[in-house]
Amino acid sequence: MSEPSTLLTIAGLAIILITVGLLIWGRVSPVVAMVLIPVVGAFAIGFGPGEIGEFFSSGLDSVMSVVVMFIFAIVFFGILSDAGLFDPVIRGLILLTRGRVILVAIGTVLIGSIAHLDGAGATTFLLTVPALLPLYQALNMSRYLLLLLICLSASIMNMVPWGGPLIRASAATGTDPVQLYQQLIPLQGVGIGLLVLLAVLLGVRETRRIRRGVAAGTMTSVGDVDIRTIADDFSRRQDEERAPIKRDLNGSRTVYWLNAAVALAVIATMLADVLPPELAFVIGVAIVLPLNFGNAKKQMERVKAHAPNALMMAAVIIAAAVFLGVLNESGMLESVALSLLQVIPEGLGQYLHLVVGALGVPLDMLTSTDAYYFSVLPLVEATAGEFGVDTASTAYALVVGNIIGTFVSPFAPAMWLALGLAEANIGKHIRYSFLIMWGFSIVLLLAAVLMGIIQV
Repeated sequence: MSEPSTLLTIAGLAIILITVGLLIWGRVSPVVAMVLIPVVGAFAIGFGPGEIGEFFSSGLDSVMSVVVMFIFAIVFFGILSDAGLFDPVIRGLILLTRGRVILVAIGTVLIGSIAHLDGAGATTFLLTVPALLPLYQALNMSRYLLLLLICLSASIMNMVPWGGPLIRASAATGTDPVQLYQQLIPLQGVGIGLLVLLAVLLGVRETRRIRRGVAAGTMTSVGDVDIRTIADDFSRRQDEERAPIKRDLNGSRTVYWLNAAVALAVIATMLADVLPPELAFVIGVAIVLPLNFGNAKKQMERVKAHAPNALMMAAVIIAAAVFLGVLNESGMLESVALSLLQVIPEGLGQYLHLVVGALGVPLDMLTSTDAYYFSVLPLVEATAGEFGVDTASTAYALVVGNIIGTFVSPFAPAMWLALGLAEANIGKHIRYSFLIMWGFSIVLLLAAVLMGIIQV
């Protein structure tokens, strides 16, 4: 084992801590923090412009395919959402709940999971909260239960390779996001199954709370809810919001089923490794644009409409290429990891990824998602690697441990949108959801260990 460099260790720790601090502080964007701090740090310890340029080139090479995939995945699912591909499914699930508390809780999980297929939290909350909140209010159900179940289901679905966490983990470790996801598919199934079970338990608890409220006179008893009216309101709201788009759509039942077929084909092609994922989504966008919109002007308008969401994360990932390129190629990250090895007890080293993964949800409350994946993950990966833990195993541990906490953290912008739509309070949401979400993440982490996804 080589000896760590004191200068590189100090510089690496300083860059990591200052970057994390700025991301937590929230006064500068991730792009600013992850570009300026490592560049200034590299200059300060004697690296020249040519070397820093090489560091960036190396970092950029490792993330460029991820950037392309993310941009075109957001545009692809955005166009399908514009075309109303998911609306009939969500409406059908609302009707299936029949206004029963336990069925509503289960239906919320299924609706949240389907709505989050695009990996975009804002879209998920815009689709689900306005659709389900009237149903919850009619049944005296808590809006915080609604938020908890949607947040949990969206978090589990967020494991998709075009979702933010896996994209970040892929960029931070230099691994292919689709290869990472292939191991997580069975865990997603287990997670949804466990969440349905949790929804039943929470539904029973909610039923008892409502009965106590009615008996105490603090709630009014409700009869059968007109579930069709609520479903019709959802459809009407979607029609109103998409009215300007619908004028340009090639809307027909044939086009609807062709959209569904293209979506399934793109996902299957990508997961079967027939085509690189970035190419699968590029081809998918090239197919669904003319399929749904009749001329070039209308097609480019929809691309422009979804471009802000796509480019925002792309900019963060490219900025991360600077941060990770400097830390990796300069030797700083290796030196920091070697220094940590000297203070970590020998017996803990091989379990470091599990320890950090188990703390993933509270860490998301203390750091931003970018800080967690672009600062904590590379450091844990480099350190655990010295004890024989492979990179993928470390990535899985930190992703599975952290991903559940994404939508309970005040650092998630989409969370504030959900709170506004539900007319809820962030403090009450955290008190209601935090312990349940943390416990669920630990159960999911244990499931991943038992399934052999995470190496022990």
